[in-house]
Amino acid sequence: MSERIRRAPRQAEAERNDRALLTAAREVFTLDGTHASVAAIAARAGVGIGSLYRRYRTKEELFQHLLSLSLDQWIEAAERGLAHEDPWEGLVHYITTSIELSSGSLGALANTMALTDEMLARSNQSDELTGALVARAHAAGVLRAEVTYIDIALLIEQLGKSPLVEQLTRQGRTDLVDAAANARARIIAIALSGLRPAPERLPGHPPGEELFHERWVQREAPAGDR
Repeated sequence: MSERIRRAPRQAEAERNDRALLTAAREVFTLDGTHASVAAIAARAGVGIGSLYRRYRTKEELFQHLLSLSLDQWIEAAERGLAHEDPWEGLVHYITTSIELSSGSLGALANTMALTDEMLARSNQSDELTGALVARAHAAGVLRAEVTYIDIALLIEQLGKSPLVEQLTRQGRTDLVDAAANARARIIAIALSGLRPAPERLPGHPPGEELFHERWVQREAPAGDR
């Protein structure tokens, strides 16, 4: 038996474990935020903690990989949205797909880990594609004129979390989860309809990029807090 044949089952198992770990990490992080423990992630994935540490040396490394994958998924969703013939449907595809990816839960990772140059480049690419989706929708007259790509990004972050679903899941109330998911779908549809052009102006002023991006910049704590 060749080494390649012997290695194949082990490689397949490692890939399955990695997929399970990433799924578990997202689920545990959604429920527990940055306090999510490595032990809880491994247990949810059904693998030993040793398997997790063989793949990811630290929790930060695991979350970095999770965020990198999410960036790739957001970019793919935006590219598919731009490929859609209808500007509104393309924008809706991007928003709903990003919400389904539960990207909102990852906002709590801001300022908790270092961002690599590659991650920053992918983030910039994602921003540019989102901006292109918004510009196209504006040009077609199907999106409120005052809505910016930062508004869209923050909307996705807010709707990507569902406190009600998370609470019921944590409580083990499986009898109510379907009803909560249905209510969430309605709320998302209501929010999307609010993006359509309307005579009423939105309150306040458009959020600046610093609100969305600056919180990811790691800064040294004041001397008194060290």
